[in-house]
Amino acid sequence: MSDSDENTVGGRVRRYARVGTAVGGLAARLAGARYLGFDLDTGRHAQDLTAALGGLKGPLMKVAQLMATIPDALPEEYVRELKQLQANAPSMGWPFVRRRMAAELGPGWRAKFAAFERQAAHAASLGQVHRAQSLDGTALACKLQYPDMASAVEADLSQLSLVFSLYQRGDRAIATGQIHAEISARLREELDYALEARHMALYRAMLADEAGVRVPETIPELSTGRLLTMTWLEGRPLLDYCEADAGIRNDIARNMFRAWYVPFYRFGVIHGDPHLGNYGIRPDNGLNLLDFGCVRVFPPSFVRGVIELYRALRDGDRELAVHAYETWGFRDLRRDVIDVLNIWAEFVYAPLLKDSVARIQESESGIYGAKVARRVHRELRRVGGIAPPREFVFMDRAAIGLGSVFMHLKAEINWHRLFHDLIDDFDEAALAERQGGALTAAGVPLPV
Repeated sequence: MSDSDENTVGGRVRRYARVGTAVGGLAARLAGARYLGFDLDTGRHAQDLTAALGGLKGPLMKVAQLMATIPDALPEEYVRELKQLQANAPSMGWPFVRRRMAAELGPGWRAKFAAFERQAAHAASLGQVHRAQSLDGTALACKLQYPDMASAVEADLSQLSLVFSLYQRGDRAIATGQIHAEISARLREELDYALEARHMALYRAMLADEAGVRVPETIPELSTGRLLTMTWLEGRPLLDYCEADAGIRNDIARNMFRAWYVPFYRFGVIHGDPHLGNYGIRPDNGLNLLDFGCVRVFPPSFVRGVIELYRALRDGDRELAVHAYETWGFRDLRRDVIDVLNIWAEFVYAPLLKDSVARIQESESGIYGAKVARRVHRELRRVGGIAPPREFVFMDRAAIGLGSVFMHLKAEINWHRLFHDLIDDFDEAALAERQGGALTAAGVPLPV
């Protein structure tokens, strides 16, 4: 490992200085407005924060995008602005790429490829992807991590903690401690490309029987902890299909539903990043599932709890709902808190409860969901707030993120039957056995 990649004190100090300059003054203005009575245009303040974060290449930009998808984690003005941050940041130039590739594969790295494109095909917050070709002619994607990312992650997570603490002092509807802990764990994992390679192998195994989903294959001899080389999968952006024929859009939506929820209901695993850039569409309407840095493994009991909550809402069984929430990790559930949680649960589960062909929600915009989120937030403040468990963060994000994709597609499907195809034969012991076998074979740790 080169000095520039070590999680050094110097690296952290440099990152703190850059991020602190961008965020510290903005946070101070927010605190001054709240405690000293200063007037603050929150919309303008959110724009300033977005501009500051958008100038950084690193995880804080990724965190900002992520936070904008978690209901009630940040005020509405900030969510609206942070959603504008794009993952496709300017790429690093060829001198950087040449040095990094030599550091990962040795000075003779170029001879290990038949071709290697100098210009990045994609650039994001933690690294960039180059197209290449193996010596036997296979099309490859080389994902190369930016330098000093370990320092960047730790510095940015500290700044995120500051933002959370300032926000929570004035608004106690959502306790953010477990949200921060979960984001921290997942971001640190995203730095480990060897772990991502194992996640990719896990997904190839879990989705092996899904004809409508493809997963890249890792090339181990061309991969390291900070370089992940895999097969290149050709596909078009999902947004290219928003005006396609209804049959095409519905096929894509079904494949996407299966890509996310077969791993969850059969193996207790979820892809935690339903970002539009993480999938491509093939000519047969199949799905290329990409980027396995953010993967969450749940104990089988959590999956059972998700199904139990569905049945509780369907049957009006309040005791079963309480049991499900407790299985998820919620604690100290008073009656008024349960009523508020059920408002959100009924919104999320609504498409699954109706045995009919329908869109994921009646409206084509996210306005209704935003109204529900605001109502939940208001009610949580009234009842004294709640601390969401860590397990809830990415499960909720996946549901909301996928719902947004289905809205883009304007898909009309019987979601109820798609869901029941996965849960009707649910057996917790069988899931535990499948999960243990799949995780062990891929070298992925079992859930704690």
